[in-house]
Amino acid sequence: MKTREVLYQVKRIGMKVLPFYLFTFLLLSACQQNDGKCHIEGTVNGEQYEGKRIFLVPIKGPKTAEYVDSMEIKDGKFHFSPDSVKMYQILLDYHFRFGLQPLLVVGEPGTIRVTIDTVSHAVGTPQNDSLEQWKVRTEMHNLQLAKMRKIIAGLRQQGDTVQAKYFQQRADSFHLVYKNYSRQMAKSLDGQVFGEFLNELFPLTYKRKYPDGRVVTMNADTNEEIPE
Repeated sequence: MKTREVLYQVKRIGMKVLPFYLFTFLLLSACQQNDGKCHIEGTVNGEQYEGKRIFLVPIKGPKTAEYVDSMEIKDGKFHFSPDSVKMYQILLDYHFRFGLQPLLVVGEPGTIRVTIDTVSHAVGTPQNDSLEQWKVRTEMHNLQLAKMRKIIAGLRQQGDTVQAKYFQQRADSFHLVYKNYSRQMAKSLDGQVFGEFLNELFPLTYKRKYPDGRVVTMNADTNEEIPE
């Protein structure tokens, strides 16, 4: 709720029936949500993680104490307020993170609600909502692709190269659909941090340098050279 909307509601209800503490709470909440800063409000499921350190690590750049933020989990909660709009990863101390899923987040203005668990989530701002949508799609894709690869491996072990080739083609097509889905999402987020992240993950082309010094452009999906 925006500050203007809060004040409108206060005026409509009337100060005579609105307790002062509630008025103060609503006003402070509105200010926090519209201060132009990033607020990561998180919870960690599991009493065993109480007092353990959790980290906010930038995806790019140095991973030194100067750039990595951390805090102790208290009452199952934690918070970060990064001042740079970039991609981060949230993860526990490596001694205790087994069984918990590390989480990608975009440090953008707004309040990001984070849950760290066996399956972690982050929602609340435009790019993080898109990231969560992509994350769900990615997990479903990876699960299905793993099943297909297991079938392919079994067929090859049995010596059935014809069926193995058929399933490999299906797996390649299935993966290409996912890559194009990711590229389309990147296009819809053109110029934004998460869009750039997806573009780097799923490029359409890449450069290959041969021993003779020749550099050519390759198709990232077929690994074939693109004539110039």
